Amino acid sequence: MTDTRTILVTGATGRQGSVTARRLLADGHHVRALVRGIDSPAATALEASGAELFRGEMDDPASLEAALTGAQGVFVVPPAAYGPEGPDTELEFQRGRAVIDAAVATGVEHAVFTGIGSFSGGAALQAEGKQRIEQYLWAGGLSATVLRPVRFMTNFLGTGIGLDDVRDGASRHVFPADEPVQLIAVEDIGEFAAMAFGAPGRFTGRTLELAGDALTPNEAFAEINAATGFDLHYSPLSEAEAEAMGPGVAEARRLWLAGHRWHADIEALSVLHPGLRSFRTWLSEGGADLFQRAFRHG
Repeated sequence: MTDTRTILVTGATGRQGSVTARRLLADGHHVRALVRGIDSPAATALEASGAELFRGEMDDPASLEAALTGAQGVFVVPPAAYGPEGPDTELEFQRGRAVIDAAVATGVEHAVFTGIGSFSGGAALQAEGKQRIEQYLWAGGLSATVLRPVRFMTNFLGTGIGLDDVRDGASRHVFPADEPVQLIAVEDIGEFAAMAFGAPGRFTGRTLELAGDALTPNEAFAEINAATGFDLHYSPLSEAEAEAMGPGVAEARRLWLAGHRWHADIEALSVLHPGLRSFRTWLSEGGADLFQRAFRHG
């Protein structure tokens, strides 16, 4: 890295934002953390790490402009939005658009947007809002890098919506048990974001599909059990079960069974980032401890 910058991290107390903020701090950048509440435990932990807290949110454009004034970079991770009918892609898009507009208005030099891994064949996986934000970002002329991470390794800990949640020793999802599924450690999203901010000339205009490993669900749970001593297993959802969980889950199952896949080039990514984490490495670096805390009483 040749110089340091002031970078606003949105979603700073979330999974991607928090690891990115800490990675940027480690590189010597001045990090502004956009938070709704400055007194939350996650916010105060970031402040203790050296981040400057800015109270604001994506639904408040004035707060975004205030947080971005004087910043050279912005990490954009709009939260998924939900309404009474399910995912609210319009609200998700509006939030992403608000950050981009504020970045343009305040003269931000480089943005890193993190969305979702694309499926082969042009298929979309619950990504309409993120796709629209990407399109708006490129149309606005802002120097930018787009990251498209695949399935998070932390998802195996459960999502709270039925998918991946371990019940009676079994985890459920749409994937067949014996077909590889690409995975990414959230920490590596922060690594790639830091690369883009550290060398924007090298990464501007680029879209990176991000994955660090590819394991079948059965292989993943064998790794989890070996690292934790648990006896967990995987059971794929049937068509009826997927439909009962909602149209998004049913569509994800249909796309997967039709042959659509995430398609990150893990070998090429390992050249960019030699420390790219495998699932086993992620477990050894703290993932296994997360499972112990989550399921020691389960």
